[in-house]
Amino acid sequence: MTTPNYLSKGDKIGIVSTARKITESEIAPCISRLESWGLEVVLGDNLFKKENQFAGSDQDRVRDMQSMINDASVKAIICARGGYGTVRIVDTVDYSQLTTSPKWLIGFSDVTVMHSHIHANFGLATLHGPMAINFGDSESLEELKKALFGEELVYAFSSQKLNRRGTCEGDIIGGNLSLLYSLMASNSQMDTRGKILFLEDLDEHLYHIDRMMQNLNRAGYLEHLSGLLIGGMTNMNDNDIAFGATCEEIIAETVSDYDYPVAYGFSAGHMKKNLPLILGAQVELVVEDSGSNLRFL
Repeated sequence: MTTPNYLSKGDKIGIVSTARKITESEIAPCISRLESWGLEVVLGDNLFKKENQFAGSDQDRVRDMQSMINDASVKAIICARGGYGTVRIVDTVDYSQLTTSPKWLIGFSDVTVMHSHIHANFGLATLHGPMAINFGDSESLEELKKALFGEELVYAFSSQKLNRRGTCEGDIIGGNLSLLYSLMASNSQMDTRGKILFLEDLDEHLYHIDRMMQNLNRAGYLEHLSGLLIGGMTNMNDNDIAFGATCEEIIAETVSDYDYPVAYGFSAGHMKKNLPLILGAQVELVVEDSGSNLRFL
């Protein structure tokens, strides 16, 4: 796995939207914070365009992403927001410049499409973390700064009743469960063997969670993991006739035949505290009765 160079003061960071439309006022706090870190912010030419729910046409969004990838002076690209739309452009973007000029891609949610595609095809580490519209939580942003500038990342979090104890090492991959499910059997599907898989999701029905987990399991996506890390499973829904299990219980049942460590309750995903994860980096996950620890090696 190739890791882009960490940032230094004076470096350029681009902002694009691969999905939903965005306004200048919505990303003003992000621009201010990035500039306070000593970074020069470059906005996509089409960033504030609007076409129905999207930030301009598919071609507009491709042009912005392509421009940032091709510009060797831009050292990182942060996505403005998620929503939906990245999958419409993922195959049109030419990523070949990333092999000679690697740079950080930052985002979560719908940006899982880009994370997964880049990992599967180019072996480049990317950053699952706050997007431009989500620059609110101070702790998350301090950790994002650490990740971008190459400082040590170590996360300790509390024990959960469904945790499965153990210690494992491996490259951490993953992202939004719904997006990973939608990418199955495409050229954007990641190889999970020997990896620590991170999952999070938002606003799904519990039976949808079960269906997606069953599909991942049947496809062998969960069988050969080194470990499993579960982030925010936020604002889940149920039907009038209850499914009968929580999201975490659904996941625990699905992986009950395996013996790798499983940790729930990691603060990343669709939640105020959204800690960054360097996807593709090697980590150690320790799950004990007293709590869990995730350390980037």
